[in-house]
Amino acid sequence: PLAHALPAHTAHARGPALGQGLGQTRFICTSVPLDGDVCAASALGTGSAEELKGTVLQLRETVLQQKETIMNQKETIRELTAKLGRCESQSVLELPGEGKGRKGFSKNTMGDLSRPAAAETLSQLGQTLQSLKTRLENLEQFSRMNSSSQTNNLKDILQNKIDDLEKQVLSRVNSLEEGKLSPRNESEERGKIESTLTSLHQRISDLEKGQKDNRPPDRFQLTFPLRTNYMYAKVKKSLPEMYAFSICMWIKSSASPGMGTPFSYAVPGQANELVLIEWGNNPMEILINDKVAKLPFAINDGKWHHICVTWTTRDGVWEAYQDGTQTGNGENLAPYHPIKPQGVLVLGQEQDTLGGGFDATQAFVGELAHFNVWDRKLSPGEVYGLATCSSKALAGNVIAWAEANIDIYGGATKWTFEACRQLN
Repeated sequence: PLAHALPAHTAHARGPALGQGLGQTRFICTSVPLDGDVCAASALGTGSAEELKGTVLQLRETVLQQKETIMNQKETIRELTAKLGRCESQSVLELPGEGKGRKGFSKNTMGDLSRPAAAETLSQLGQTLQSLKTRLENLEQFSRMNSSSQTNNLKDILQNKIDDLEKQVLSRVNSLEEGKLSPRNESEERGKIESTLTSLHQRISDLEKGQKDNRPPDRFQLTFPLRTNYMYAKVKKSLPEMYAFSICMWIKSSASPGMGTPFSYAVPGQANELVLIEWGNNPMEILINDKVAKLPFAINDGKWHHICVTWTTRDGVWEAYQDGTQTGNGENLAPYHPIKPQGVLVLGQEQDTLGGGFDATQAFVGELAHFNVWDRKLSPGEVYGLATCSSKALAGNVIAWAEANIDIYGGATKWTFEACRQLN
């Protein structure tokens, strides 16, 4: 018989020589570290037969459990795909809403499908995602008990499958929503599904990392893969009253036309208190109290770029920096209007109402990192230090980029930031 050794295990033949009695040969699997001594390890194989038998059975059970988990995930994906197909076939287009966004786009509301059967379908979708979440929790518990290479491979397989599943769900459901109105009960059902997706992706991210690593709290980026009206991140605290500011970030996008809204800050009575937006075929703009300045950025090439905008209320003077170099400036942008406090700061969406009213046509598509806010004008040297990832670069004294300061919603994802590592 042939001996098949599992990864990180070595098979040792004991008993009669192979040429004398193959039928009586026993194979014992002994765990050997990568840098261990195989000969020394063979001495450990003299344990009781019961212990060796238990070890083999445990390894066999581990493999069977992993195969079963993968099959369960495949079945869940097939079920979800079938339900999404039914969801699409049942949808009936209604007339688009008459409301317009601030930019003249027709509003993409949080609407779902028009037939009563659609609410039932979305309910089934929610139950399926909940089932997927439960299975993922079981996988987490299992992975804590077994850190073998097979389990790591399983986590990678599941990560890829569920990533594909999430993109499929978000893109298809979003396409179904275009131009539809939303009964309240279906909006609530939709909200539950989005909440499950958000929680699910965070769990997957934790699994991908295994145990929590020692990544610095600012070494992360946000990814918005689809143009939706529900993917966004929210900064946990508001801006104070500011008579000057500098806002800087790393940004990467190739979305067309326009990358959308990297950030928006709304206050009671003014949804466009402070907004950075690139919509349609227009250049990127900064809005302060609904007043607009066009920014001379050329960053829609799918590469990482560092951008900064500085402003002072005195004469409304502003400056724009790209990759550490000033590319434009101007004045009379909302002069003598201080930035108001007690607002909501959102990354990835443009607010038409305080903390909401998102329009998919204005959503940011791409990656964003190191979003920092200061209540003063940075010097050209300070901006250059940020753009070159200098070890002396400052963090924002109003908003500093840290994972603890950001909440993520709707399936936006969080990954390790790599742009500075590429520069250094």
